[in-house]
Amino acid sequence: MEQTRTSTPSPSATGAVRLTGFAHGGGCACKIPPGELEDAVRGLTGQAGAGVLVGLDDGDDAAAVLVREDLAVLSTADFFTPVVDDAYDWGRIAAANALSDVYAMGGRPVMAINLVGWPREKLPMELLTEVLRGGLAVASEAGCPVIGGHSIDDPEPKYGMAVTGVADPDRLLRNDAAAPGLPLTLTKPIGVGLLNNRHKATGEVFAEAIATMTRLNRDAAEAALAAGARAATDVTGFGLLGHLHKLCRASEVGAVLDRSAVPLVEGAEQALRDGYVSGGTRRNLDWVRPHLQAAPGVAEEDLLLLADAQTSGGLLVVGEVPGYPVVGHTVAGSGIAVR
Repeated sequence: MEQTRTSTPSPSATGAVRLTGFAHGGGCACKIPPGELEDAVRGLTGQAGAGVLVGLDDGDDAAAVLVREDLAVLSTADFFTPVVDDAYDWGRIAAANALSDVYAMGGRPVMAINLVGWPREKLPMELLTEVLRGGLAVASEAGCPVIGGHSIDDPEPKYGMAVTGVADPDRLLRNDAAAPGLPLTLTKPIGVGLLNNRHKATGEVFAEAIATMTRLNRDAAEAALAAGARAATDVTGFGLLGHLHKLCRASEVGAVLDRSAVPLVEGAEQALRDGYVSGGTRRNLDWVRPHLQAAPGVAEEDLLLLADAQTSGGLLVVGEVPGYPVVGHTVAGSGIAVR
């Protein structure tokens, strides 16, 4: 049975206020469902100018604009509600997640600004300081200065960043550049959505999940570029299946995904068996199901795991990247076969 929890804040075992209790959802699982979002933005314009390299067309990870023959500027923003109760860790996770969109395009972040919503009458400002301190720590690790930001009084806490990056326009990683017959590489394990949902319900802390979510995708992006990759995306709120579907659709290719080759965070399968599946994960699977073909032996639970809404997940790269697992391959045609 799916585990549910009210949004009433409660103290942890140590007596501290639990940040996840202030959120209706956690991390990237609180995204607007992909089908609804695409309906909302369909037909929008605003991409005038020959300098737009990557815009609204295929829902890529960041926008890219050519400002010089050898220089593209990348722009992205990402923020979400608390995914863990520790304020410092939440800040670290949110920053790594926001920076990931630049890495997913093959770029380098050069500047970030904070985006904050804070219930100032319910949560102490000292906690906000810890959130911002966590974000600054990860941005500093990335060599990306954090310069100011914007905040509002909000009944639900939210934090993230708007990030500006730069990239070589001839070496952009795009979600519309995949070709058939190439390996699919995944650079982080999946399953953090299940563990975050369990954490929200029980207060259990999962160190491996936090370590995964706070790890930058910088090294993976550099390795992908060095391997000659041209297509990639990061795996976040729409799950591995959702982001693979978006990449395949934009590139007009299909894919075969090997369930047994997909790495999992420790504890994810147990959380799945215990029913800690978020509503966002179920919506992800519903959205992509018409494009799936599951082989005999692939159960509904396997598909839910592959659709698990990730927060600050890894890169899904079209091509083999040394040091990271191959989880499938692209094919001519359309749709995703899960075996």
